[in-house]
Amino acid sequence: MSELRVALAQVNPCVGDIAGNSTLVRSRCQEADAAGARLVVFPEMVMTGYPIEDLALRESFQRAAAAAVDSLASGLADDGLGHLTVIVGTLGVAASGRPFNQAAVLRGGEVIARYNKHHLPNYGVFDERRIFASGEDACVVEVDGRRVGVAICEDIWVDGGTVAQVADAGVDLLAVLNGSPFEEGKGRVRTDLARRRAAEVGAPLAYVNLWGGQDDLVFDGHSFIVGADGSWLANAPGFEDALLVWDLPAADAPAAQASVVDFASDTEQVYRACVTGLRDYVVKNGFRSVILGMSGGIDSALTAAIAADAIGGQNVVGVSMPSSFSSDHSKDDAADLAKRLGADYRVEPIAAVVDAFQGQLALEGVAEENLQARVRGVILMGISNREGHLVIAPGNKSELATGYATIYDAGSIGGFAPLKDVDKTRVWDLARWRNADAARRGEVEPIPVNSIEKPPSAELRPGQVDQDSLPPYDLLDEVLDAYVEHAEGREELLARGYDEAVVDRVLSLVDRAEWKRRQYPPGPKVTALAFGRDRRLPITSRWREV
Repeated sequence: MSELRVALAQVNPCVGDIAGNSTLVRSRCQEADAAGARLVVFPEMVMTGYPIEDLALRESFQRAAAAAVDSLASGLADDGLGHLTVIVGTLGVAASGRPFNQAAVLRGGEVIARYNKHHLPNYGVFDERRIFASGEDACVVEVDGRRVGVAICEDIWVDGGTVAQVADAGVDLLAVLNGSPFEEGKGRVRTDLARRRAAEVGAPLAYVNLWGGQDDLVFDGHSFIVGADGSWLANAPGFEDALLVWDLPAADAPAAQASVVDFASDTEQVYRACVTGLRDYVVKNGFRSVILGMSGGIDSALTAAIAADAIGGQNVVGVSMPSSFSSDHSKDDAADLAKRLGADYRVEPIAAVVDAFQGQLALEGVAEENLQARVRGVILMGISNREGHLVIAPGNKSELATGYATIYDAGSIGGFAPLKDVDKTRVWDLARWRNADAARRGEVEPIPVNSIEKPPSAELRPGQVDQDSLPPYDLLDEVLDAYVEHAEGREELLARGYDEAVVDRVLSLVDRAEWKRRQYPPGPKVTALAFGRDRRLPITSRWREV
């Protein structure tokens, strides 16, 4: 048997844009054909975008998805590409009306095979409703005399099942369609699993993944091919379009290594995930620009740098909103940041607005401090409404965990929060990495060094710093990681040697802040446990660890 040229099309579809996604598939098929490919494999749910959530239950959406697949098959033939075998992920529907996660195999202007995974890839919606449909037997198709098995995403995470069926059927290649969201360190887990499944099937495994942002999920791509012996045969870069072309060798011939690129560091991948998540949220929702408060602090500086990388500095509006407590260095650092990024920089002092409120309310203490913060939020929302910018929130995961943020202030309002799943110590890591990357490229470092090095402060009263109210951030993030990410209780934390006063303080703050977390904007998930998507506790609850 002769060799088979395979192309993995790593693309960024948009949920609900069935026509646009179909056009994207046709374009990539033309590129694959020009590269000599005979088999083109696209990611999971590429026709509909992913995840589609309750759209899967709408008959109008189901009909549109089905019609698009049929139209795509005939359209490819009209394009002179009927000789290609094209595998696309889409939405299928059982006779009962229940939705399937489906792989459709197209060739010669027709859909020649369909493989239905057992359930849709959406657990926030579908777990409770238990909307499942029984899947079909493993799908194996012939392409130029070679047997290609088809699996979808979690099929390879489950022992037995589809992988076992494919192994029993005997294949020359296992193609796995994926919509696997990014989490720091997840790539190693994927590749280790793929190597095991390739060995079980006794054939190379081709893993094609989506990339791009969808609400709070980010897909990183990083498509790859591994041999039955675990060898690394080819891979695509992350967070960008890619067409990975590889030749399945003739029977009994050794598999050759094709395009291999180095993986970026974990820190770079987290940064690129934040950029991707923000950019696609802005672009796919029809915005052209963003606005945020520029305080001179590290969180707003990193958020602004991410925004500039996502949509261009000229599309970032930074607003300095000094109060009587704002230090000169904070104002100077904010102006410096805007200059480095090429942002639209404005200064809106808040004293007159605060005085107007105080003339009516005469607030004191924390209420007065919070008033200052909320006035800043009102200013940002006012400019947003007037000019059409998307407000983005610069708050980080440590603040969100402990409730160390004034609700409805400049740090927590808006449509998107790029650092929502990034703890404070990681914020500093990302800022230092971004500056180092700029220096390596011979570019201006985007973040002022002073914003990185100075003690963080909300500057709502004279001499205020975060550590007046919180433990040092390196200690705080350790305790938060154990309590939030790993669900360790008070006893476990004390047994690990953490100070009792610190443990009680942190756990108390976390337990009482759930209501704030529920009202926070969406933001890109970059860890295994993100607030809002992975961890939700009752707001009304008398359970306390302390």
